[in-house]
Parts: sequence; C-alpha cells; structure tokens
Amino acid sequence: MRPEKKRKLLQRRRWRIRKHINGTAERPRMSVRMTGKNIYVQFIDDDKGVTLVSASSMHKDAPDRDALRANVESATKLGAQAAEKAKAAGISKVVFDRSGAQYHGKVKALADAAREGGLDF
Repeated sequence: MRPEKKRKLLQRRRWRIRKHINGTAERPRMSVRMTGKNIYVQFIDDDKGVTLVSASSMHKDAPDRDALRANVESATKLGAQAAEKAKAAGISKVVFDRSGAQYHGKVKALADAAREGGLDF
C-alpha cells in the first residue's frame, strides 16, 4: 500500500473515532500518539481547543529521555509520568483516545501505567 494512502486511511480512522470521543474541562481527552521512534501523550479540552498537559519521550523534563523509545518499557514509564503530570494539574478523570491504534502492546502498557498512576478512564 502506498504511504499516501496509508496516511489518508489513518487520518479517516482518527476522524471517525473523534466523532464519538470528546474531552471537556472536567474530563479531558487523553490522546496517545505513537510514531516509529517516539510516544506522545496530551490531555486536551476539546470544548476550548487547548492542550492542558502533555508528556512525550522527547520532553526535556522526561527522566532519562535518551533511553526512551517507542517500546513497551518506555510506554510504561511515560504512562506513569503522564499520570503524575495530570494529577499535578488537577486532572483525575479522562477519556482515552488511542488515535486509531489497537489497544495492545505499547498502548495497553501506557494505559495500564496511567491507571496505576491514579487516572480514571
């Protein structure tokens, strides 16, 4: 499959999911995006269109960020870090948005670590 077609299908899948998932100020959307090298997590208030808190494997405040990659161990560490940042910002309940990725492997590890960190999905 051509890369352009693949990107287009992924974007349409995200739009289809986002029709049903909406974040508010009291229950923001926890958006998880995986690339080949990095992991990104954002807590988004869709009503205002703003990102409340974010965490990624590239953030300067990420502990040992040179060792963080797009794998299960790093996803677990990043999920715990994202939950910690969200709790510091006063966020306890979220709507989980996996951005069209299957709930398996890295996505599942990140979600489990965030739940253990105190977030309620």
